[in-house]
Amino acid sequence: MRDKMKSRSRRAIPAVTKILDSLGQIDLPRPLIVDLVRRELAQIRRQRRIPEFTAVVDLVRASLENLRASRIQPLINGTGIVIHTNLGRAPLPQGAGEVLRNVASSYNTLELDLATGDRGDRAGYLERALAVLCQAEAAGIVNNCAAALVLITRHFVGRKLDRLNRSSCEVVISRGELVQIGGGFRIGEILEASGAKLREIGATNKTTLADYVRAVGQQTALILKVHRSNFFMSGFVESVSTAELSALARKKRVPFVEDLGSGAMIATEQIGLHHHEPTPAEALNNGADLVCFSGDKLFGGPQAGIIVGKKRLITALKAEPLFRALRCDKLVFAALQTTVDLHLNQVLSEIPALALLQIPKDELRARAAAMVTRLQGLPVKITIGTGAAKVGGGTLPQSTVPSITIDFLPENSSLEDFARTLRRSSPPVTGYIVGGRFKLDLRTIFSHQDDLVIDAIRTACTKAHHEDHERHEDGI
Repeated sequence: MRDKMKSRSRRAIPAVTKILDSLGQIDLPRPLIVDLVRRELAQIRRQRRIPEFTAVVDLVRASLENLRASRIQPLINGTGIVIHTNLGRAPLPQGAGEVLRNVASSYNTLELDLATGDRGDRAGYLERALAVLCQAEAAGIVNNCAAALVLITRHFVGRKLDRLNRSSCEVVISRGELVQIGGGFRIGEILEASGAKLREIGATNKTTLADYVRAVGQQTALILKVHRSNFFMSGFVESVSTAELSALARKKRVPFVEDLGSGAMIATEQIGLHHHEPTPAEALNNGADLVCFSGDKLFGGPQAGIIVGKKRLITALKAEPLFRALRCDKLVFAALQTTVDLHLNQVLSEIPALALLQIPKDELRARAAAMVTRLQGLPVKITIGTGAAKVGGGTLPQSTVPSITIDFLPENSSLEDFARTLRRSSPPVTGYIVGGRFKLDLRTIFSHQDDLVIDAIRTACTKAHHEDHERHEDGI
């Protein structure tokens, strides 16, 4: 009897075609829609009770909406975090977007020598421009800074192993620099994945030159210094300078590499930040053999790992078989090329990540006042507040930039529902909740997006009002 009941309940599960007919037009590829419908019906089949047909359609429709929302799409960033890892980090310069469209939609000179018609040097112009910008002998590019570290470590460790005929050799690094980066990845684990054995020296808060002197020996493949760009230590702390480590490395005849991470090209004090972020040129002038950094942080370009330094070492890295697996494609090169040109021409106002940090507070306040005026009459309390924008992206954690916020207290919905509705607008708008208010920080919202923000707020308030009205009619 139980098997017969189970059979009857399963027969109540609607067919895939019936669900598809009821969904109507959905702006997703049909194979994806069919796959999702089948998955949802498979989940229902494992349940003891089968929902009504309309409930099944609503469930599928909600899942399709979540799937569509997971596509990469433009978003309005009201979080006040300029380089937001979850939101694509640094927005590209407008010129880079134009170059990307042209390069992506046509053939290009990626590896063609126009003078001879033969195969050309991949990224030749870009590498030369980066070398000039960073005051280096040469430059190389891979797909992110972690990849740069893996390539560098793999090369020097492999070369040392071949020379000494050993089973392992060491990378000397301070315990205070074994940082964790985004996604839970740790510098130590990344280095060990490249085949290196770590020689951790010093204490978490203090590492002295004497610690390095004791650790460096015949088994040392390289000395690595990692800039603590995503956290800071204060109090009873000590670390060894780039100049001191480079002098030791020369004396011991081992390579010295510095991972700067953030990719600052100018003194960060010039863009209103109160803490200095070391630049590649400074590290190289202080004696580092190689320096690596990210292309999508303070550099303001696409995701990339940039390596600059001595020409013979860059040439050796590019000869590694692993380099081909880690190299970038034409789109990254095109966007990076545009960004490098802007740095060389000192047109920092066209690099969004840097330009946003320098907008005067009075300009933000004027925009906020104009927007609040246009939003009058909605069922939400709106005020102008102050904020402290952050650089983000694991860069300058001590530095904040004074900012202006628009603060919302909706009358007909919770703050969480209000924020969720804005995230589902087109384009999505994201902010943050603090102090019993939903806030949008104007420092990370481009001025040309103000109209879109106003439309999204009006829509969110209208939706909340309708939903509140329906609840009252239903006696809820």
